[in-house]
Amino acid sequence: MPHTPDACAETRRLIAIMAALRDKQTGCPWDIEQDFASIAPYTIEEAHEVADAIARQAWDELPGELGDLLLQVVFHAQMASEAGMFDFADVARAISDKLVARHPHVFGDESRDKSAAQQVQDWEAIKAQERAARAERGVLQGVALGLPALTRAIKLQNRAARVGFDWPGPAQVLDKLAEETAELVEAQAAADPAHLAEEFGDLLFVMANLARHLHIDPEEALRAANAKFTRRFQSIESALAAQGRRPEDSTLDEMDALWDAAKAAEKT
Repeated sequence: MPHTPDACAETRRLIAIMAALRDKQTGCPWDIEQDFASIAPYTIEEAHEVADAIARQAWDELPGELGDLLLQVVFHAQMASEAGMFDFADVARAISDKLVARHPHVFGDESRDKSAAQQVQDWEAIKAQERAARAERGVLQGVALGLPALTRAIKLQNRAARVGFDWPGPAQVLDKLAEETAELVEAQAAADPAHLAEEFGDLLFVMANLARHLHIDPEEALRAANAKFTRRFQSIESALAAQGRRPEDSTLDEMDALWDAAKAAEKT
C-alpha cells in the first residue's frame, strides 16, 4: 500500500480546503451555516464509525473513516480560527504538549522501568495535577458532559472510587441491583412516567458499576449483545424467507422457536 510522502503537505491541503468551504463569498452554503453545536453530533458519529471499522477489522475502510474524523477536527478548528479563538496549529500543539508532559518516562528523565499499572497510576496523578492547575477542585469536575451516558457513568464512578467512595466488590453491587430493580417495579405500579424514568436511570447506573467491578467494558458488552441479537434475528428472517414468509407474517411462537434454533446452532 503506498504511503503519502508528505503528511504535512496533505494536512495543509485539508486545512485549505476547509477554509475554502467556509469562505463567505465562494464557499458551500451548508458548510458556511454550521457552528460548533451543529457539527458536534457529526463528530461523535464519525468517532463511532471509526470504532465500527476497527470492530469489523475493515482495515481498507479505516483510512477513510479516520479521514472523516480528522475532518471534524479541522472543521472545528476552522470555525474557531474565524472567531479569533484558536486554529489547527493550536490544537496540534496542545495535544503534543500534553503527550510530552504525560510521558516523562519517555520524554523526560524518569525511568521506563515501570509496570503498565504503575504508568497508569502516574498518568492519573499527572491528570490530577492538570485539573488542579485549571482550578477543578471537585472530584467529579471535568468529566465531559458530552460523553455517551454509559461511558460517563463509568468515569464518574472511577473518579469517586479513587477517594474511597465505592462498593467493596461485585456482591454488594448485586445487592444494590436487586434493590434498584424492586424500586423500578414500584415506580411502574405508581404510573408516574418521570419517576419511572428516574428509577430506570438508577438501574442502568448500577449496571455500569457492576460492569466496572467485574472488569467488563459495558459498551463492548452491549455492542456484542447487539451483534448477537442482529445475527439471530437475521437467522429468523432467513428461515422465514425460505418458506416464502416475512416476520410480520408469522407468530411470536414461531419466531421464538426459530430464535431458539438459531441459538442452539451457535452452540454446536
